[in-house]
Amino acid sequence: MITFHIITIFPKIFDSFLQESFIRKAQKKKLIKVKIYDLRQFAEDKRKSVDDRPYGGGLGMVLKVEPIYKAVKFIKSKTKKQKSKIVLFTPRGKQFTQKMAYSFSKLKHLILICGRYEGVDERVAKFIADLKISIGPYDLMGGELPAMIVIEAVTRLIPGVIGKPQFLKERIVKGGFVEYPQYTRPEVFSPEKGIYWKVPKVLLSGNHKKIREWRERRKKIIE
Repeated sequence: MITFHIITIFPKIFDSFLQESFIRKAQKKKLIKVKIYDLRQFAEDKRKSVDDRPYGGGLGMVLKVEPIYKAVKFIKSKTKKQKSKIVLFTPRGKQFTQKMAYSFSKLKHLILICGRYEGVDERVAKFIADLKISIGPYDLMGGELPAMIVIEAVTRLIPGVIGKPQFLKERIVKGGFVEYPQYTRPEVFSPEKGIYWKVPKVLLSGNHKKIREWRERRKKIIE
C-alpha cells in the first residue's frame, strides 16, 4: 500500500476528490491511503502565519521554509524509513510523465508539497524536496490540482484498483502506458440526417488476430 501525504494550506480542496470513483474505492480496499496536513498547524506564531514578503521586493507572498520543514520532518518521523519521495510542485520543475507515475507506484510513501501565492521559499526546493515537478508548461494558483493528478495517475497503476489484473499487464510497457482508439455501441451513430459515424469493421469481425494488428498499428505509448 502506498500512502500519499499532502501538505497544503487549503485541505478542504481535496474533499470531493477523495470521496468519488476509484480513489474512494482504492482507499476503502486499503490499496492506498491519503493523509492531508494543514500547513498552518506547523506555524509557530499565534496567527498561524505560513507566508511572508519576498526578500528583494516584488509582488505577492512566499510560503515560508520553517513550517514546510516541520511538516516534512513530522511526516518522515512516521514513515519508519520506508521507501519514500518528497515532491514539490513548481512551474520550474520537470514535467510529470507516465514513467514518473510508474516509479512512484513502487513507493511506500509519497510526500506532496503544494505551493501557493507567489511561490515557495527556494530552500524547500534546494534542501527538502527530492523532486521538483510541473504538470505542464503553464502556471496555476497552487499545487493542489497537480497533487490530485499525481495521485490519480499513480493510483490507477496499483493492481486491484482498476478492473482485472490483466488490464495493467496489457496496457503497461516498460513504465509507459499503451493507448489506442476505443469504440462502443451503437455500431452506427447518426447525429443528423446524412451523417453516419461508424465503428471500424475490423472491430466487429470477431477476428482477434486482425483486431490486435489494427490496435498495434494505431497504438501510442505514453511515457
